[in-house]
Amino acid sequence: MGERASPAVYFLSDYGTEDEFVGVVHAVLHRLAPGVSVIDITHAVTPFDVGEGAATLVRSVPHLGRGVVLAVVDPGVGTARRGLAVEVRSTAGSAAPSRPGPTGADRGDRGDGPAWFVGPDNGLLVPPVTAVGGPVQAFALRIPAGAGRWGPTFDGRDLFAPVAAHLALGRDPAEVGARIDPGSLVPAPEVPTATVDGHILRTESARVDRFGNVALRAGRGELDALGMAVGGAASVEIGGSSRPARRVVGFADLRPGELGLLVDGAGQVALVLDRAPASALVGIETAGRPVTIARPT
Repeated sequence: MGERASPAVYFLSDYGTEDEFVGVVHAVLHRLAPGVSVIDITHAVTPFDVGEGAATLVRSVPHLGRGVVLAVVDPGVGTARRGLAVEVRSTAGSAAPSRPGPTGADRGDRGDGPAWFVGPDNGLLVPPVTAVGGPVQAFALRIPAGAGRWGPTFDGRDLFAPVAAHLALGRDPAEVGARIDPGSLVPAPEVPTATVDGHILRTESARVDRFGNVALRAGRGELDALGMAVGGAASVEIGGSSRPARRVVGFADLRPGELGLLVDGAGQVALVLDRAPASALVGIETAGRPVTIARPT
C-alpha cells in the first residue's frame, strides 16, 4: 500500500468556466492553504439547480479522498440563508482531526474520504452528508478573520473558500462558525421516486450527460423488480410516443440506432444508444420528463 494521500478540497459549483469565478475561488484557496490540492468535480451544474448539484455530489463522494467538499449552488446568495460547515461520521474518511470533540482516531470511524462539507444551507449538502453516514456536528459560518468581504453575492470567494481552506488545514471549526443543531439544516429538495406496478415502471429523467445518455430516477433494483433481465425487451413511452428498447450491459451491445436500457456507472438506469445521443432520439433534454417502461406480458 502507498502512503496516505494529503487532504484536498473537492470543488463543485454551477459557476461554469466562461467567467473568472472558478479561477478566483482557486486563487483564494491557494493563497490561504497553499499546500492543499484543489480538485474540480464539476462546474457545469445547471444554474441554481440545487437538486442536480446534490445528486452530483452523491454520485461523487464515494470516490473522493481525504479533505473538504466545497459545494456552491446558491440561488439564495445575498439573503439571510446560512452558510454551513458540516462534519461527517463517514467511513470514507477525514482531513486533519477537527476540534472541538474527539478526533477521527478517537471515534474509530475514519477512513480515506472527506470529513467536511462546506456550502449554503439550502439542501445542497444534506444528501451527500447522509450518503456518507450523516453529520457529527454542524456550524453556521462567519467570514474568517483576514478573508475580506468584497460584496454580498460571491460567497464562494468570500465565505466558503476561506472556510474550506481553514478546515483543510485541520484548524478549529469554532473559529469560523457557531455550532448549530444538525437537525436544523434545510432539507434536500424532494425527488420523485420510481414505482413498479406489475410489468410497468414509472419514473422520470434525472439528467442528460454530454454524450446524450438520459439517466432516469431508477436503478438496477427497479429493473430487477420489473422482471427485466439483461437482453430482455421493453417499450419506453415518453410524451405519448413509444419505442422498443432492450436491456444491455454495455453500449456496444446495441445495434446502430437501437435504444438501450443500461445501468450506468452511478447505478442509475439510462436510456442510451451506441455512439449516438439517446436524448435526441427520445426527445429529452432536461430532467423531470415522465418516462414509462413496460415489459411485455
